[in-house]
Amino acid sequence: MKRIAMGSWAYAIGPYAGCPIDFETVCRKVKELGFDGVELGAFAPHPNPNDMPAKSQRNELRDKMKQWGLEFAGMGADLWGLELLNTGDPRRYIAEFTKSADFCADLGMTNLRIDSVQPPTIFESVDYPIALGRLVKAWKTCCDIAADRGLRVSWEFEPGFAFNKPSDIVRVLDMVDKANFGVLLDTCHAQMVSVVGARQPGQKETLPGGPAELIRMLHGRINHLHLIDSDNTCHKDADGNDDTSAHPPFGLGVLNFDEIMPLLAAEPLPDDWWTIDLCFWPDAWQATAQCKRFIDQLNQRYG
Repeated sequence: MKRIAMGSWAYAIGPYAGCPIDFETVCRKVKELGFDGVELGAFAPHPNPNDMPAKSQRNELRDKMKQWGLEFAGMGADLWGLELLNTGDPRRYIAEFTKSADFCADLGMTNLRIDSVQPPTIFESVDYPIALGRLVKAWKTCCDIAADRGLRVSWEFEPGFAFNKPSDIVRVLDMVDKANFGVLLDTCHAQMVSVVGARQPGQKETLPGGPAELIRMLHGRINHLHLIDSDNTCHKDADGNDDTSAHPPFGLGVLNFDEIMPLLAAEPLPDDWWTIDLCFWPDAWQATAQCKRFIDQLNQRYG
């Protein structure tokens, strides 16, 4: 059986940005629902390296997690406010990544999530080969930093960020080529990338076999999982434009988990966590219990 975690960011950003649910309340609720852990979105108001600079604060958080009967499944680094693809100087990005890696390791985690920071529209101002070279160079350095701390680096590809075509994903994996680097496979993003081709610049690139074909393409290179449904739509930004995948609760979308889950269960993953991701879903708090019941059924069949 897999251990089940909840992504804390669902209650802190997007629809919850103006009324976030505090981390302790999140933890006590998910424990009550039978979760094994929490995957931490390390940005305010939830625990993050800036608000907890001291080792003693981090040790206290680890102790609290034990008291709540939970573990950390991994961490998402807060790097969204930085430049990566549109600058030739990645020093600030690398410094912030290092800060996040230290925080992740201090909390006893082994998996650190990143993304490509900038939207796919970045290619309107930066040529693809230049952006790719900058990404790869910075991430090679970051992977070495993470390895020194015993961490894996998980790249979450998605419609809202650059390099969101199937061939992009393989290309970046090939070029970074670090033992501790892999992709975070989010089932919703996999649908939006492989079937919808959401926010792909230029000619769309989709796969006849959808998410199942994408999973096969990435065999052996997936190092973390997020599970949630997809209704083939994107979350909308403040101006009503497509942003990234909508992450509807299980049962409100089109994904065939009986096709997807045997493939994911066969992957040689380095951990046994399945994390529910309700990012940007407006009623995430209310939907959590139903999602836990659904994923428990998947765990019974495929865990």
